[in-house]
Amino acid sequence: MSAGTSEPKALPDARPQSLILRVTPEFALPYVQLARLDRPIGWQLLLAPCWQATALAGVAVHRGPDPWHLLLFLIGAIVMRGAGCTYNDILDRDLDAGVSRTKDRPLPSGRVSPRAAALFLVAEALTGLAVLLCFNRFSIWLGIASLLVVAIYPLMKRVTSWPQAALGLAFSWGALIGWSARFGALGAPALLLYAAAFCWTIGYDTIYALQDARDDAIVGIRSTARLFGRHARFGVGAFYLLAALLAQAALLLAGGGPLAELGWAAFAAHLAWQISRLDGASEATALMLFRSNRDAGLLLFGGLALQGCLDAAIG
Repeated sequence: MSAGTSEPKALPDARPQSLILRVTPEFALPYVQLARLDRPIGWQLLLAPCWQATALAGVAVHRGPDPWHLLLFLIGAIVMRGAGCTYNDILDRDLDAGVSRTKDRPLPSGRVSPRAAALFLVAEALTGLAVLLCFNRFSIWLGIASLLVVAIYPLMKRVTSWPQAALGLAFSWGALIGWSARFGALGAPALLLYAAAFCWTIGYDTIYALQDARDDAIVGIRSTARLFGRHARFGVGAFYLLAALLAQAALLLAGGGPLAELGWAAFAAHLAWQISRLDGASEATALMLFRSNRDAGLLLFGGLALQGCLDAAIG
């Protein structure tokens, strides 16, 4: 970083008053921003399918979610979301320089060199590997397989209008590992939950991309937000409907129960509320709706977790 560079304390879509920004020393701030620790919504959304699948597996065996697995997934989501963002920023540093929301990120602004970012990426990846090695062998290989999807995602916005689908494949992977961590294999409920999370991700990331649609058109970045255009509400609504239906199918195959159904109903209602606010949404509203998906994910997880705990208590 050059001596005269003034680095922003908060990037446009970060939370300016977040604790992490207040306590981070200046020299470490660019790396906090590379890993998106100032924007926790990313790792929270990555974590959601992991925790949901862990709780769904618990419902299948009439137990609450495994606390050790929940902790491992929490650490892994934070670290691997950071690694994915660092990798994405290394590849996209020239494109990011042309978008107003991203031009002040550490790499396009010159506050971090590509070499330093690459070394930081290696450290993040090794930490993620350490977490992955705590699971059973099947889950370890399943986690390694996800790296192929993660590697191609940042390239998709250059060649297709469906980069959100590539993100969905990557961000939903925890639905598979959350299940296999308990059973050492996959099952139909896990595959259905993965499909539900895939559709959910396409929906909420389309909402997120609405913020950048104008700049993306200028620099040539493709997205479902640009593809759907003025029909974005219908497109997001269709994927949210599929997400809710697939999640219901996964729940029923795993055994279901009244508390699980209550969590599912709250999840579906939250998605419907988002759709009701989407028409003509400003950039600020789009960001608010996108961030609210943390709560949607927790509602579904909470219902599943309580159902498993209830089954264990009465069984």
